[in-house]
Amino acid sequence: MSIASLFDVSGKVALVTGGSSGIGEMIATTLVRAGVTVFIAARKPDRLAEALARIGSHGTVEGTAVDLADPQGADRLTAALVERIDRLDILVNNAGATWGARFSEFPTSGWDRVMDLNVKATFLLSQALTPLLAKSSAEDDWSSVINVSSVASRHTDDAPSAAYGPSKAAVEQLTRVMARWLPNDRIRVNCIAPGWFPSRMNAPISEAYGAAWIERTPLKRFGRPEDIGALAVYLSSRASSFVNGQVIAIDGGWSA
Repeated sequence: MSIASLFDVSGKVALVTGGSSGIGEMIATTLVRAGVTVFIAARKPDRLAEALARIGSHGTVEGTAVDLADPQGADRLTAALVERIDRLDILVNNAGATWGARFSEFPTSGWDRVMDLNVKATFLLSQALTPLLAKSSAEDDWSSVINVSSVASRHTDDAPSAAYGPSKAAVEQLTRVMARWLPNDRIRVNCIAPGWFPSRMNAPISEAYGAAWIERTPLKRFGRPEDIGALAVYLSSRASSFVNGQVIAIDGGWSA
């Protein structure tokens, strides 16, 4: 098998949650450019439509508006998918939220919102889509689940959020649990832990903390779309066929 064929993901089908902006859009765009048919899920229909127009200029993409923080969201998204596709090779659990408040003032509602979307939705959607992922998996090219966490899972900083880091630590341990059991269905599970990639979600704190972040990062820059997109392509391809249960930081050395 040639090196090029090891990394070839063309013809595959992927779902990227939180795909209308930020890291989700970066990953979705790269997968589309690599020849993958991509479905993106997002909460707001207007932002979903805008993202579909941007990503669609590179290839085949469709979308579904759904709130995955809703306990029924995973089932609704799964039902919408199976009406339109009969296979799923790649699941990217990227949908996430944060809540800005200091620990002493952090509301229970904020904690629940972050945990429901960042952790529970990842679990529920992966569980609901396991049969479709298993059906699509080939003996020499297993289906792939990619969870998205953050370097905030292992490090603290001055950003005021008591729930975001703990939620991402939970995603990383969930990845390991899934990687222990889903190979029974010929599904690999790994996790990407991004550093600072400019996005709508982190825009409010970029101005306050961005310069300090770059100063601490050995590569002296923020992440670029192609950085995280290429890692997602690798984890979706046969090139990573012996990679399972791993959390891969992509942060320019920030966490080194």
